[in-house]
Amino acid sequence: MADTTGNPTDTEPSSDGATTPPRASSWRHIGPGIVVAATGVGAGDLVATLIAGSNFGYTLLWAAVLGCLVKISLAEAAGRWHLSTGRTLFDGWADLGRWTTYFFLVYVVVWGFVYGAAAMSSSALPLQALFPDVMDLEWWAVACGLVGLVFVWFNKYAVFEKVMTVLVGVMFLVTVYLAIRVTPNLADALAGLLPVLPDEKDSVLNTLGLIGGVGGTITLAAYGYWVNAKGWTGPGWMKVMRLDNRVAYLTTGVFVVAMLFVGAELLHSANVAIAGGDKGLVQLSDILEAEYGTATAKFFLIGFFATSFTSLIGVWHGVSLMFADFVARYRGGARATGADVASGERERSWPFRLYLLWLTFPPIVLLFQGQPFRLVILYGVLGAAFLPFLALTLIWLLNSARTPSEWRNGRLSNGMLATAGLLFLALCVKQIWDQPWSEFF
Repeated sequence: MADTTGNPTDTEPSSDGATTPPRASSWRHIGPGIVVAATGVGAGDLVATLIAGSNFGYTLLWAAVLGCLVKISLAEAAGRWHLSTGRTLFDGWADLGRWTTYFFLVYVVVWGFVYGAAAMSSSALPLQALFPDVMDLEWWAVACGLVGLVFVWFNKYAVFEKVMTVLVGVMFLVTVYLAIRVTPNLADALAGLLPVLPDEKDSVLNTLGLIGGVGGTITLAAYGYWVNAKGWTGPGWMKVMRLDNRVAYLTTGVFVVAMLFVGAELLHSANVAIAGGDKGLVQLSDILEAEYGTATAKFFLIGFFATSFTSLIGVWHGVSLMFADFVARYRGGARATGADVASGERERSWPFRLYLLWLTFPPIVLLFQGQPFRLVILYGVLGAAFLPFLALTLIWLLNSARTPSEWRNGRLSNGMLATAGLLFLALCVKQIWDQPWSEFF
């Protein structure tokens, strides 16, 4: 659209679905960052942070903050590749050799199968706790998966982003309310910003795990796709993307710090332990009910559902978008561009919908029969390997002639991505080492 003087307004749609960049970065353009923050922070991240607060008080607050900074660098690099080159991330990976194609294909097939069941179960847990006499957990999980499928199948990115924004608002209100309710010790919290390791066994590995687990796995790679789906397709959007990305991880930081406060004050002070995994959040609701009443417990369960369901529909949309791009690049052989994503072509494609079905229906079997042991091991290994793969390939792509010289990595970007790569590589080696391989064969 243009104003009456003939000058363009802040954004102007083009024929390929993209928009012209605004004159200056503005808060009202924020969107993909909210989506990546909502998707990346799942129930598992909140439990890990709660347990860190429960075990160590405020000591590892600095690690949670550092985790957000590391993820900012990864998401920024993915977005910068999409905007500076006009190419998608998978198109860049394809340039690095066939091994990237094989890794991605095995990853999305195995990871998606197991993750689908985990995401549906995670969304079902708070619903069953809120409505205990309605139906069994497995059927709540099936319902969540089907609702996610229908929602993503029939809605395009613009509607998806609006719904995610509302759910993030719910998450924000709940976590901040809880952080205020437990009355954090601000002096101890400030002291927790100093990089000190707890005097405990395996403290280094626990600290690395907290840094590496703060919000995001494959969703960090999906960020560039959401940037394009928003209509941002050229370097002119770089400032907006960077502001959007900072908002994403500022939001993530609020969620994580708030839950660490809850763990430190409510659990650590009373020497109360909770279980790992999503069931730990159901336990927390019981503790909140005993301490603050039924209303607070139910309010928390609503936030728990928003946290889990945003991760579900975020993966249903973002990873399906990546899979559609993978198939288009593999079948056509031509460059896969951000303009293709911006046009909505990928969201209407059969590979997008095929992967949506893969995330929803085969995992239902796992809900009723349990997860096959060997498959769970492969899922753990592939999941641990993805972030080192992402960090190291981004370093490779963004320091090469594939990226225009103006947008290649500087020292800070290289330093942050190298730090991320080494961190995730260490966690990957630990994950592989800890698997019960003797029982696998």
